[in-house]
Amino acid sequence: MSRPNFLVIVTDQHRADYLGCYGHPILRTPHIDALAARGTRFERFHVASPVCMPNRASLLTGRYPSAHGLRINGGVLSRRATTFVELLREQGYRTASLGKSHVQPMTDRPAARQDGAPVASLDAWKDDGGDYTQEQPHHYQGTDRQAFATPYYGYDEVDMVTFHGDQAGGHYLQWLRAQRPDADRLRDPANQLPHGYTCPQAHRTAVPEALYPTRYIRDRAVDFLRRARGAEQPFFAFVSFPDPHHPFTPPGRYWDLYDPADFEVRLPYEAHRNPTPPMRWCREQWAQHARHRQGPHDGFFATGQELREAMALTCGMITMIDDAVGDIVRALDDNGLREDTVIVFTSDHGDYLGEFNLALKGALASQAITRVPFIWSDPRAPAPAVSRALASTIDIAPTILARSGIAPYHGLQGRSLLPCLDGQAAVQDELLIEYQDNRARQGFARPACVRTLLTPRHRLSVYKDEAWGELYDHQEDPDETHNLWDSPAHQTLRSSLIQRLLHKMLDAVDPSPQARYAA
Repeated sequence: MSRPNFLVIVTDQHRADYLGCYGHPILRTPHIDALAARGTRFERFHVASPVCMPNRASLLTGRYPSAHGLRINGGVLSRRATTFVELLREQGYRTASLGKSHVQPMTDRPAARQDGAPVASLDAWKDDGGDYTQEQPHHYQGTDRQAFATPYYGYDEVDMVTFHGDQAGGHYLQWLRAQRPDADRLRDPANQLPHGYTCPQAHRTAVPEALYPTRYIRDRAVDFLRRARGAEQPFFAFVSFPDPHHPFTPPGRYWDLYDPADFEVRLPYEAHRNPTPPMRWCREQWAQHARHRQGPHDGFFATGQELREAMALTCGMITMIDDAVGDIVRALDDNGLREDTVIVFTSDHGDYLGEFNLALKGALASQAITRVPFIWSDPRAPAPAVSRALASTIDIAPTILARSGIAPYHGLQGRSLLPCLDGQAAVQDELLIEYQDNRARQGFARPACVRTLLTPRHRLSVYKDEAWGELYDHQEDPDETHNLWDSPAHQTLRSSLIQRLLHKMLDAVDPSPQARYAA
């Protein structure tokens, strides 16, 4: 086969250091570790934005959220946006999205402003007439499989899974209801199995392992690979698990596979020498017993016991995914596809998961939520390696296009990582990370807008309309425990990094569309 197959495996809310091959001391992930052992593992891979929808759209387009337009959860990726999957499809690839997509809204609740005022009815951009409801729950009632309009951002085959944990929806929920008439009762948190956990996101699901979303997605992927056996047409399969995103609902034996007592909160709140205002605000909410006022997806302050429980349950969810990855890779072998297939493993963003007693995610641009795993396992690549090159989610699209021999499109902002596969080269010396919120949280007076610059040594984060910011020296302080933003000795460095950030932001200005006519 002259052109390789691609199997891209994505998890949700999975920080880089929660894999065995990335050094986790307790978590067992032998199958994902085996991919790293046969490929290149990137140590400094970061998201373009630490938010589900914007970063997933960046993966598909190879562009920053400020360029592709899906900047916040609840928005849409315009059907006018070019995706690299479309180019693969045009060049003869069979394309499939199996699992979570999340480039269109998964809810059908109208957006509302926090001050109660109505959302503006007229926007700066007119509606393009596209159908952006295909991931919404009203399509997936009952047991009859919902027909899906394709191609969907380049995918000819779509098996949709929405939401997270045992609350997953989409085609999965229709299948589950067909298997179990009592599916809604099984999923109801009021009917969860008994447990003694205190973490507010811990929910011991009654859904058995065989019916859990991770197993469903595994089975869809294995079936896809079985059908690809012997085909002359190369394939691109996007296999996306909604775990280990909260709620923490590992089923069956995965619930207590790990003991919370074995985990430690390595960086408690007290480890930070000068906590930022959002850190202090989250701690105050906990101290005032006011956490319940925060939204279910807001980063929050948690106790040591709550965090250890979250860590153990997260590991259970990841090990279940690892078992699924093992079965999927075995299906590649069984169907004679392994030696023609590039396998990619990554995630859409991380989780604070105990960093300074915080949980989930938010505007604070910590490496816990921006640094994610990235493994490129290529049968024709150089010997296995570990790369310390700075790399970003926007680099995935140009790397796949380069590996498939397809020319990139105008406006692609990422860079091919193929030169980095030997573990020696680098293609850039700094990264830009964007964040834009759709509501105020974590103590911000207005929805946060953040730009972060990462260099091999420093992180600088600037928060719109805030007098404070963040500056960390990763060589002297790899855990980011001392914010140097206001340090008199670091003002020249701060100014220099701000200037570099401005140039990186200018570099991210959308170069598309091209001029159609001569000036």
